[in-house]
Amino acid sequence: MSSEQEKVDVLICGSGSAGLCAAVWLARFAINYKVLERRHGPLKIGQADGVQTRTVEIFDSFGIGEDMLKEAYHVLELAFWAQNIEGGHKDNIKRTRYAPDKETDISHQPHVILNQARLNELMISQLGPQPPIQYSTEVKGVQVVDESADTTDLSSYPVRVDAVTADGIAKTYRAKYVLGCDGAHSVTRKSLGFKMVGDSTDAVWGVMDIYPRTNFPDIRKKTAINSSVGNLLIIPREGDAMVRFYIELPAGTKASSVTLEDLQNHARLIFRPYEMDFADTFWWSAYAIGQRRADYFHKNHRVFLTGDACHTHSPKAGQGMNVSLQDGHNIGWKLGMILKGLGKPKPLLESYVIEREKTATELIEFDRGFTKLFNSKYREEHGISQDQFAEMFVQAGRYTAGQAIQYDASGVVEVGERDKEVVGKVTVGMRFPTAQVVRFCDAKAMQLVKGLPADGQWYLVVFAGDISKEENKARLEKASQALDNVVKRFTPADAYPDSVIDPLLVISGDRKKVEQDQIPQLFTPVTGKWQQKCLFKVYADDESYNSGHGHAYEAYGIDPAKGALVIVRPDHYVAKVSALDDSVEQSIQQFFEGFLSPTA
Repeated sequence: MSSEQEKVDVLICGSGSAGLCAAVWLARFAINYKVLERRHGPLKIGQADGVQTRTVEIFDSFGIGEDMLKEAYHVLELAFWAQNIEGGHKDNIKRTRYAPDKETDISHQPHVILNQARLNELMISQLGPQPPIQYSTEVKGVQVVDESADTTDLSSYPVRVDAVTADGIAKTYRAKYVLGCDGAHSVTRKSLGFKMVGDSTDAVWGVMDIYPRTNFPDIRKKTAINSSVGNLLIIPREGDAMVRFYIELPAGTKASSVTLEDLQNHARLIFRPYEMDFADTFWWSAYAIGQRRADYFHKNHRVFLTGDACHTHSPKAGQGMNVSLQDGHNIGWKLGMILKGLGKPKPLLESYVIEREKTATELIEFDRGFTKLFNSKYREEHGISQDQFAEMFVQAGRYTAGQAIQYDASGVVEVGERDKEVVGKVTVGMRFPTAQVVRFCDAKAMQLVKGLPADGQWYLVVFAGDISKEENKARLEKASQALDNVVKRFTPADAYPDSVIDPLLVISGDRKKVEQDQIPQLFTPVTGKWQQKCLFKVYADDESYNSGHGHAYEAYGIDPAKGALVIVRPDHYVAKVSALDDSVEQSIQQFFEGFLSPTA
């Protein structure tokens, strides 16, 4: 057995959702990275399928949202079914209500269903013509061999990873950073001596992707069924034919003894009086419910755990793939900024641990409650009626959509006491909401967030009010000069002026009263391959020709007479808000100096 050594800036163990999402960021920052995957090729059959609205937003920010939406099943309505007790047929079921799948204001994107293998394929498409994914390579051990290496030392490769290829060749890698994205049985986690802390229940569920033959009327809707013999959740799949069933199995069932026939027979009992037959079964499994979280998420801020390597839970809330992907989304841009010499390692890397440990803890607590809600015995013991079940299911929608995450104050999130006075409907630490605006240069109606592509830069979103009014125009000119000083301080001399901090302008009022030469040059930089003046950073909260008025200032809770500044991170979370006053330059510069590396 021979041994080879290779140095790499970031080594990603595992090519699941978390690893690939981090890789998309690293590719955009042009970082030297490699993915090690024990499978012999890309995922062919994914077990996860629910894509929450926040994940759709992420894919759209990467420029791959349209393909996802075109292929996916769109979840629009929930159907609730329960025992027909009033009708005297408690062993039969009847529909009790319909409800929208999501609140309108949660997101402009839909909740969709698409196989994880296809989602992975879309992310791999962003990694270049030859994605640096090494298949048939199993990680055997991960070790921080140089624990004395300072966090700020980017010249050292303190992490050693040992791996073996399918043909028995031993490989040794040295990396500056390692991401453990290798699933619930993570070798990375075990190598570091970290443990999964939590519990499991005696509740056993089955899951199967099937091609049903049935007269059940809501088979193509997301449906929750509470029957006399257990619960069942229907998730229609993409392609108009396949459906997923999550089936609660009787108490005392052991997951290891469950057969496909058991699942099919139990499903038939739940669907009474409707017929349920199975033309074919694409995939099935059985599992015990458990919620666990790793006791530590990092080793020396050089090795980081993500996804199932640091949190496991039930699949019914559709969180596993989504939260895992968002772990990778969180760490990827931070490593990119650090390794490009733009960001300071300590505050950026500490923020990953602060933010994603909290997210995992909240996920575990939510999943415990959500799982109990689906447990027939628990509902009976606690007097939860069918109507209460349906209402609680609907109320959980904001969390299951991925839109309830709120990061605490850290090196990259600054919470102020008067934030809500400045921007009433934007919350620091949460994802930046969107509203329809009109692009100033070409009158195109669009969502403001489409003007914030995920290319690695920070965004300064300036709401200046109606600049046809002299006082607002003067305030904008003063603020623009101050912000221009900040932008230049953190932008390398050989870089595009908008590549690190990217200013955007949103004005209000009649855009036709404003001329292009009234827009400060900060928002029309000469940039890009052709060194042209960019006109795509200025927007108006105004009536559009074909899509009505977006009322963006109202949506964000901003007074046009006062204006505001919102700092948006590369991952679209709100980092800070500020008034457009005399202190804006000092305040914003001080914030950025906490984690960006000044170039002048």
